Amino acid sequence: MPNEGSYEAALKKSDSVQADLTVHPEKYTMLTGDRPTGRLHLGHYFGTLRERVRLQDMGIRTNIVIADYQVITDRDTTEHIRDNVFNMVVDYMACGIDPEKTMIFTHSAVPAENQLMLPFLSLVTEAEMERNPTVKAEQEASGHALTGLLLTYPVHQACDILFCKGNIVPVGRDQLPHIEITSKIARRFNERYAPVFPEVTGLLTSTPLLPGLDGRKMSKSYGNAISLSMTAEETAKLIKKSKTDSERNITFDPENRPGVSALLTTAGICTGRDPKEIADEIGMGGAGQLKRYVTESVNSYFAPIRARREELLQDPDYIWDVLHQGNERANVIAQQTLGEVREAMGMVY
Repeated sequence: MPNEGSYEAALKKSDSVQADLTVHPEKYTMLTGDRPTGRLHLGHYFGTLRERVRLQDMGIRTNIVIADYQVITDRDTTEHIRDNVFNMVVDYMACGIDPEKTMIFTHSAVPAENQLMLPFLSLVTEAEMERNPTVKAEQEASGHALTGLLLTYPVHQACDILFCKGNIVPVGRDQLPHIEITSKIARRFNERYAPVFPEVTGLLTSTPLLPGLDGRKMSKSYGNAISLSMTAEETAKLIKKSKTDSERNITFDPENRPGVSALLTTAGICTGRDPKEIADEIGMGGAGQLKRYVTESVNSYFAPIRARREELLQDPDYIWDVLHQGNERANVIAQQTLGEVREAMGMVY
């Protein structure tokens, strides 16, 4: 029997919930989100956006938080935040998120959700928060001293999930510790006070991690990411500039040829083909032919999404309306949950 906290146990639970989703979609509420630190890119699309649309279209209650407060966990400025939030809503809708079915909201606009931090913080220890891999990774990447906000990041995520009684969260393997701490908080609250919160399951996504164009992690700060908001021309230019190597024959070898293999992976995921098969087909055609094929694959896959994006940009007021309505709905839900929490704690005066 695998350990409760092990990957095998999480996978087993995820598979069982995935099977039940198709039969009883009405039993599930999903919460997921993004930090508005820049533009969404192909890694976001294939990693999570596509899955969100699938769950939404299955009839599951879907919620997306634009985690604007979390931008300042490891950054000193909120300079482009308004533009990033706006473009995030545009990207979501261009990819198929329907605001009639999915609630899109921002952290900072929902005070009652953030107020859950206070009781939740009393349910976890400092050591439990410090052990969280995201806290460690973000701190190392930023080179900052550990801020109180970054330390409590996993608890803030628990507030996001639990305020709307979320019971499924699509995650990659590396994010499972967030689900564990959220489950602990829910369980401890229910045991200490009254059963208010559901059990939370991490839905493990099987999508392979899409590397950036240089083989490293796809990231705006590395300049190796194709943003959803790029034009076909900008995409072609970025792919053309990407580094390969001096060997003419194209082979799929992620360890020794990261640049070439990243391009093959990108083409593979956009065409649904095996990257090795694409490599064999290009063979001695070299990097030039490979880059042409990748450009064509990306641009043809994203053409309808980009066309929809352009359409949405014609009416910026509509984009802000979608967000305002999402914030209103989130406030109603958060007030209700906070009311239940205060009642359970005997704090209704």
